[in-house]
Formats: sequence, structure tokens, C-alpha cells
Amino acid sequence: MQVVPGVTAGIAAPAYAGIPVTHRRAGSSVTFVTGHEEIDKRRPGVDWRGLARSSDGLVIYMGLHNLRRIAEELLAGGLAAETPAAVIQQGTVEGQRLLLSSLAELADRVEQEAFSSPSIVVVGQVVAQRVEACCPTPAAVEMPIPF
Repeated sequence: MQVVPGVTAGIAAPAYAGIPVTHRRAGSSVTFVTGHEEIDKRRPGVDWRGLARSSDGLVIYMGLHNLRRIAEELLAGGLAAETPAAVIQQGTVEGQRLLLSSLAELADRVEQEAFSSPSIVVVGQVVAQRVEACCPTPAAVEMPIPF
């Protein structure tokens, strides 16, 4: 067995889309959180309303399936409907797709444009700091990557 250090998808996918996860003008804090908890959990462990009040930015792993509920909870927690949001599908590899939207319209746009997993969701003013010129070229690899 060999350990190969890497960068988490929650940082790499936004970076490949030109989106910083923190920015001095748009967000000093970021929270990395799962959007898909264990099915048999008796109660959800993620307090989306609390996260809306406590973090400048959110990076959500595996969040597409529950995106509508997540967005509703973030809005109920105080985030503005026009809060910038992004979905990066297949980040860092061929086939990478980017969707930019307001938080209020995000779930509808994801459905309309047929986004699917694997995807990373980014919510917060950092999305508005996107610099397209900073986007690296995705790797010439297709998903899923065979092991």
C-alpha cells in the first residue's frame, strides 16, 4: 500500500472552476460539510440554519440529492435568496461542468441542466470572486477513475 498526498475535492474542484474557498473581501471562513447523511439516522446531524449564520462560505460534498432541502434550510437560516452559489460536476477532470446561480434558484437550475454526481456545491460570496483566467485545464481522465 502507498499513501499519496492530495488535495481534497472541496478545495480542488472550486479551484479548477476559478472559485476561491476564502477571500479577504468575500469570506474569511469556510465550512466543509456533507450533504448526504446516513439514511438510517434518526435525526439529521447538519444544522443548515446554524451554518447559514456561522460561516461565510460552505463547500458541500454529495449534496445534489438533498440540494432543495439544503437550500431551503440555508434560506430559512438567514442567507439571502441572491447569495451566489455554484455546482462543479466532475471537478478537475474531463467533463467538468460549472453552474453559477443564486441560492434561491440553485436546485431548479441543477435539475434543468441535468447536473449529477460527483459534484461539489459552493455557497457564499466567494463564488462572486470567481476568476476564469485562474482555471487550470482539467486532467485528461474520465469519471469514474478506475482503481
